[in-house]
Amino acid sequence: MTGMNRRDIGRRVIAVAALATPLIRIAGAQNVTITVNGSGGSLALTIERLYEKPFTAQTGIGIRATAPVSLAKLKAMVETGNMEWDLTEMGAADMVEAIRNNWLTEIDWSVVDPDRKLPEIARQKFGMVTSTFSTVMAYRTDKFRERAPNSWGDFWDVRAFPGPRTLQDSPMHNLEFALIADGADKDKLYPLDVDRAFRKLDQIKPHVATWWTTGAQQVQLLLDGEAVMGTVWNGRVTPLKKEGKPVEISWGGGALQLSYWAVPKGAKNPREAMRYMMTRLDPEKGAEFVREAPYPGFIPGLIERLPPDVARQLPIHPDNLAAQYQFSADFWSEHRAKLTERWAAWLLR
Repeated sequence: MTGMNRRDIGRRVIAVAALATPLIRIAGAQNVTITVNGSGGSLALTIERLYEKPFTAQTGIGIRATAPVSLAKLKAMVETGNMEWDLTEMGAADMVEAIRNNWLTEIDWSVVDPDRKLPEIARQKFGMVTSTFSTVMAYRTDKFRERAPNSWGDFWDVRAFPGPRTLQDSPMHNLEFALIADGADKDKLYPLDVDRAFRKLDQIKPHVATWWTTGAQQVQLLLDGEAVMGTVWNGRVTPLKKEGKPVEISWGGGALQLSYWAVPKGAKNPREAMRYMMTRLDPEKGAEFVREAPYPGFIPGLIERLPPDVARQLPIHPDNLAAQYQFSADFWSEHRAKLTERWAAWLLR
């Protein structure tokens, strides 16, 4: 991270509660409609209710939502000059690719966050972090009643914590987890010592019952008892805990990942799009949003508006931030193809 560590970010997220400058209706705005490209799905109606309709009512700026997110489509629109979007969601890997190819517009933070409420990690040159999620270890609480696993060292310790494991069928994250299990500093992982990581993975490989490939599969393996612990996306565990399922998360050594809003190069209404970005700084709306989707951005004042038990399930909770490492999309953008080939060969050995 640039300029501050995760604990500093966590303190700032809690400490800053004020909302950014209120939105103001401007003359002629009712003639403008911005196109916002997103993931769609079940959260689209929630986003419309919490953010889109109130923004239009306050400013007169209309919003047309489109889906799905597509880096290939962004590339085509920029290169042909036929830009349809004013704002788009982007994962970290796509952000790296888009920045390298000059497909994005620099964010004017005097419009988006004039009072500089956001921590530095969320205020990047070409994007604003709108959501976070983590790949973490989950385990069955009924299998470890006396002592729960809370580190990748514990995950690798099959004597103290017996039972089958499950990991994703991907070198991404698994190499980092292996290095942390081998004693590497989680804040100094990159560039990865790949040979060391694979040597450590050799130790756990015989105990991995299934290499999962989908989000549904990762938690089903735990629920069915085919694995006693494994890697999951944090948001998959929250609803299971609400249902009383015997699963829990360990945040130690988890992979913190970021998603963004970005303005494409050549957008027809970039300033209006950036004004809409400001709506994600509202902590009250953010608190309502994360109750449905536990993937929060670094919204000032959000944590303190949530019940403690809810806040502790989020990647941005200060304790969870301090326990995780920040996943490097830059490293994986450069090395993923080669490492995926090596991973496939390793699995077949």
